[in-house]
Amino acid sequence: MTKVNPPKLSRRGLFAGGAALGAMGLGQGSMARKPDLSAGLSVPENGKNYERVPLKKDTIAVSGIQSRVRAVDGGSPRRGIRDNLNHMVELIDKAQFYGGKKDLLCFHEFPITGWSTWSRQEVLRLALEIPGPETEIISKKAREHECYIKFGSYAVDDDWPNHILSITSIIDPTGAVIARDWKARNIKGVFPGFELFTTTIYNVLDQYTEMYGADAVIPVHRTDIGNLTTSSVQREPELFRAMAMKGAELFLRTATGGFSIDDIKMCSIYNSVYSVIVNNAVSPNNPGFFDDAGSGGSTIFGPRGEVMAEAESKFEQAVTSRINLAAFRARHQIPDVHMALYEPIFDQYRPRYAPGLFADYQPTSLDDAKTYLDGKNAWK
Repeated sequence: MTKVNPPKLSRRGLFAGGAALGAMGLGQGSMARKPDLSAGLSVPENGKNYERVPLKKDTIAVSGIQSRVRAVDGGSPRRGIRDNLNHMVELIDKAQFYGGKKDLLCFHEFPITGWSTWSRQEVLRLALEIPGPETEIISKKAREHECYIKFGSYAVDDDWPNHILSITSIIDPTGAVIARDWKARNIKGVFPGFELFTTTIYNVLDQYTEMYGADAVIPVHRTDIGNLTTSSVQREPELFRAMAMKGAELFLRTATGGFSIDDIKMCSIYNSVYSVIVNNAVSPNNPGFFDDAGSGGSTIFGPRGEVMAEAESKFEQAVTSRINLAAFRARHQIPDVHMALYEPIFDQYRPRYAPGLFADYQPTSLDDAKTYLDGKNAWK
């Protein structure tokens, strides 16, 4: 099975000189040229004719699986990963057992590894390879039930040594990994005393674009159940607007430990799209957290922000809705944005943190990430 989006690529065939060093994490200063962030973007000139493939059926059934989160032992993670994966497989079977066939099952951000305040070395030990042994088991279930399965996980990649990735994957009914989406950016300044140290697209932007192309920065996956996009990012409407401008129809969003329901709802309203948000359920025996910490709220929204299905409690459950994609496509168009009004402001804006900050240095811990990022804060 081949990694896709971003794919495994040969550096030798893709790079020359300093660009290759940049892709290996040796920093923006080593790059011979700035990557073109607009070349090859799949944004249509006519917003009603955005790229898509034929649907296999007019109406699909989508389930958000609100499941527990349980952090594995950072020192010895294998048993915890096995138990969490077995639980995930059991929930896949339960979701397909009753109430008709589901075409798409969506899990939250960390159903296999969980989340804790691990060091970088601990996360490198427990992070998954995608594809790998765990995804092979999930792929088998996707083939058995003839469905798509979406989930998030910490992951590692040989092309990015020492980096820890937060990946949202989609497996199709043939068992192929058709999406392997990096988190676009991490939130900063909200956690007491620490910052996240996962490598996102934003903090290795030049190298990422050189390796995978500009269109992979904000990916949209054109499938026979609709144009899918994934994200574990919260409260960044510009990101979701860009996804919609590329023709995304179903926004598959994840959370673990809380989110803003209004953020998800307004994303649907502003972009006239479907949104599926999946959060963790009540989670007994999750080290360091109360059982109900940040749990519940999984919801499916329609393109007018209407609630199509929502969790009835904070406990484990499937939140299911039927979506008529054929009728949606008959009237849908990408957002009509009056860009000339906003471009001068966006061009002049300077972010608090520059892109590429993890190209040269990867923090060793959450505390180290805070110290490092505090020193890079341009708004101080």
